[in-house]
Amino acid sequence: MSKADEFSLFDAIGLAGLVRQKQVKAVELVEAAIERIERLNPVLNAVVTPMYEQARETAAGKLPDGPFTGVPFLLKDLGAPYAGVRMTMGSAFLRHFAPDHDSELVARLERSGLIIVGKTNTPELGILPTTEPCLFGPSHNPWDIQRTPGGSSGGAAAAVAARLVPMAHGNDAGGSIRIPASCCGVFGLKPTRARNPLGPDLGDIFGGLAVDHAVTRSVRDSAALLDATSGPDVGDPYWAPPPARPFLQEAGADPGKLRIAFTVTAATDVKVHADCVGAVRDAASLCADLGHDAVEAAPEINGELMAQTFMVVFSAGCAWTVDGLALATGQAPTRDKFEPLTWAMYEMGRQHSASSYLLSMTLLQRVAREFARFFLKYDVLLTPTLGEPPTTLGTFDSPPEDPLRGLRRAEAFVPFTPICNATGQPAMSVPLYWNAQGLPVGVHFIGRFGDEATLFRLAAQLESARPWASRRPPISA
Repeated sequence: MSKADEFSLFDAIGLAGLVRQKQVKAVELVEAAIERIERLNPVLNAVVTPMYEQARETAAGKLPDGPFTGVPFLLKDLGAPYAGVRMTMGSAFLRHFAPDHDSELVARLERSGLIIVGKTNTPELGILPTTEPCLFGPSHNPWDIQRTPGGSSGGAAAAVAARLVPMAHGNDAGGSIRIPASCCGVFGLKPTRARNPLGPDLGDIFGGLAVDHAVTRSVRDSAALLDATSGPDVGDPYWAPPPARPFLQEAGADPGKLRIAFTVTAATDVKVHADCVGAVRDAASLCADLGHDAVEAAPEINGELMAQTFMVVFSAGCAWTVDGLALATGQAPTRDKFEPLTWAMYEMGRQHSASSYLLSMTLLQRVAREFARFFLKYDVLLTPTLGEPPTTLGTFDSPPEDPLRGLRRAEAFVPFTPICNATGQPAMSVPLYWNAQGLPVGVHFIGRFGDEATLFRLAAQLESARPWASRRPPISA
């Protein structure tokens, strides 16, 4: 086994321990990550912007003393600006755009000791739950390269699943961390709204729908990374409730006897695939075996109302994004510079009035309050992450004559994750189940607002009871 392959067996905390104990140098870890990227990325197409020379220079210099000192990391090519490195957001409109400053999140990632070795693929502006931008071409699921790795953090999840790096940055406005985590068989936590900062450029995104974090292979890595990055930045409009203690201390702590509700029915009444139903029932049974109360129950919400109002905010957010990028780059947005779906979303968003946007936000907040009342009785809600297993690439294509086709198809694929973006609650996709075709099918746990602690405690217990670290997709060898 090569050194690169040997290092791929470790999670990020494990690699940092090797550096701390002087068993390996940061430069060696960076070279190992580059070697695996160069070897596997031609098939995966997960990394679209290598940052090898910056990474080598950083690794050879004086590194900060942090929880992840010397560990290679990948940044999603959407949000999280890195000074001097292109940020395309999967769009030809930004093909040559490079921000002139780091985001606060990037600064915190680097202070934790992480070394960014590249940027990962994403659909244009992160709109779809697959990663197939025209600009870079599709990323491939390492479990089956004919299938989607999910989106919009699909490049990140594919890279982590294939062991290019132990964890990678992602963000989530409708499920974009949890969707690819489910498709690629890795752990993906969407934190509470405003847990991580979006500055200095932004206070919030899409009225609070979006939040940054990561996809990881281990629960403890996710917890320790959130410790390193979370907390308000100067001037933030609002922030999440401070945790009682570090999240890393929760991973492995006794969760106690939890009241877990589970459902296999989508609020929008779309048909849920039998594999996703089976994954939830299997997870509920496992939770019961671990001593928790697991009962079939679901909050009563108007799924159709939620879907309609969410789309108003989401399309308005697309228009806001395009107009903001036009202002930042000095370009005029035109149809020929965007994919058909993106331009249709842009036009849709620009048609909404200010009052319809605010009314939609009011209605989403009402749904959020109704949803939150359910958690007065239950500690956690368990659902499928997705409505079906990873689909084949091309499923969400949107031809010019029907530019919204991909978005309509996405409604059946992603009926569960957006509610947590509307409510701001933390949620995680946990890789507990693989179907008969050998494809990962994640299960989705939702916690109370501000209560990542319970999710980390439960996730670590599930990870211990049914370990997934040894599962490797065919392409990772």
